[in-house]
Amino acid sequence: MKKRVKSNGQSVDAYIAHCPREIQGSLKAIRAAIREVAPKATETTSYFDIPGYSYPGYDYNGMFVWFSFKEPSIRLHVRPPTIEEHSNALTNYSRTKSIVSFPAREKIPLPLVKKLVRASLQIMRARGS
Repeated sequence: MKKRVKSNGQSVDAYIAHCPREIQGSLKAIRAAIREVAPKATETTSYFDIPGYSYPGYDYNGMFVWFSFKEPSIRLHVRPPTIEEHSNALTNYSRTKSIVSFPAREKIPLPLVKKLVRASLQIMRARGS
């Protein structure tokens, strides 16, 4: 059975702490990458019970990126069509319309994460409120 971590409304720190110890460093790195791209974004676990980031005043409550752990992957959730627009860079990763899955026990490609976060943020801003 695949393990999926839920925050139950707790903080991002609590979400990460509930994940396997060997995964926590990668989750912290993704969190830091998101915060670097969007330092003033609001951080929450109230949407989908996973860490998410938003700016007020936009559609979908301003949410533009989330991350999660579901064995065997660390997942980055972004606004469609981010994945489609970056499909060439994502050929080595499992993906859906709005989620890219990185193998949890491999190094996370942080430059790619930042690129996807920027793209998702731009898509949100282009759609306006």
